[in-house]
Amino acid sequence: MLWIKALHIIAVITWMAALFYLPRLFVYHTMSEDEISRERFKIMERKLLRGIANPSMVAVFIFGIWMSWLGWSYYSTQGWYWCKLVLVAILTGYHHACVAYWKQLRDDRCTKSHVFFRWFNEFPVLLVIGIVILVVVKPF
Repeated sequence: MLWIKALHIIAVITWMAALFYLPRLFVYHTMSEDEISRERFKIMERKLLRGIANPSMVAVFIFGIWMSWLGWSYYSTQGWYWCKLVLVAILTGYHHACVAYWKQLRDDRCTKSHVFFRWFNEFPVLLVIGIVILVVVKPF
């Protein structure tokens, strides 16, 4: 169980790093004024999303489900666990929103501004704070 938990935590760290950085790339992408810069950001965003964010999210789910299965008699009765799952579901939705914005930017049809993406970039921080508090403190 400890190896699975360690791998889950590593996957969470890499997933969150990608979700913190990808919208920051969107900020710079939307501020770009020349074609060379925009193309560079398209490559960086694609590599981050496909090479780190997507595989990390899959690993988070694999190891998280595995741990839940192994400890189901405990987890299924814990209120904090169910709240954490709700926040993880919202975070997954955020990931998919990033994918949608990436496709818009890739196809040069995104209408969002760099200011929007600066605010958008802050949302996963709130989710991670909630998730960590739920998992560590187990308030209920």
